[in-house]
Amino acid sequence: MKEKVKIFLESDSLEKYLLGHTSKEESQQVERYIAMYPEVRETYDELQKNLETFAKMYARKTPEGLKEIILSSARKERMVSRSFFRYAIAASVAIMAFAGASLFFWNQNKNLQEENALVTNKIKYLEDDMKNQLEDMRNQFIVLNNPDTKKYQVNGKKEGKELKAIAYINPVKKLSYINVSNVPQLPENKCFQMWAEVNGELVNLGVIKQFNEKDKLLALPYADKAIGYITIEPEGGNTSPTVENIVANITY
Repeated sequence: MKEKVKIFLESDSLEKYLLGHTSKEESQQVERYIAMYPEVRETYDELQKNLETFAKMYARKTPEGLKEIILSSARKERMVSRSFFRYAIAASVAIMAFAGASLFFWNQNKNLQEENALVTNKIKYLEDDMKNQLEDMRNQFIVLNNPDTKKYQVNGKKEGKELKAIAYINPVKKLSYINVSNVPQLPENKCFQMWAEVNGELVNLGVIKQFNEKDKLLALPYADKAIGYITIEPEGGNTSPTVENIVANITY
């Protein structure tokens, strides 16, 4: 026997190869020796048989039902995985639903706040308007029933000669009203407009329309030596009075 073969057989290379503990280079060397030298091949076969016999001697019988246990475990794992996946999907859907609901309720709350503010403003406006109306009614009652109130008959001239009005001035309460009982017809492109000069300032009191309520009083701004007058203006009214078209004067 060649010396190198003897050295190889005395090493544990064959045992390590059989057990799968050799590196790639060591495995290639062992396989080369098995192929080249019959004595190495014979020793390898004998070691292989001994290993198989040893494995059979100490092999344990597979427990009954192991296969079913393994399969059942695998099925459970799949079920758990599927359940987890379902729960994950459900959780994701719940999160998205919660986020959507939160956004919806946030928008609803914002809309409700805006609507509440709008309603509050409307109520405040109605309250203020009601207070103004009540205050105006109280003042009218004072003017009409107070002995200090002075009445001024107002008659129109020119195109407004049929205009009839009564001014009620109370210097004590500093209140003044006018009742226009008759407004003559004018061409469609013209209208009557009322003005007042109070403390040196011109006040536009608006267009006089044909009143259905002939007893209705219109408030006049009060001031000492105030002047009120009525003019004929283009339809819709004017921003400043047309002096040559004055048809009535009220001095109070």
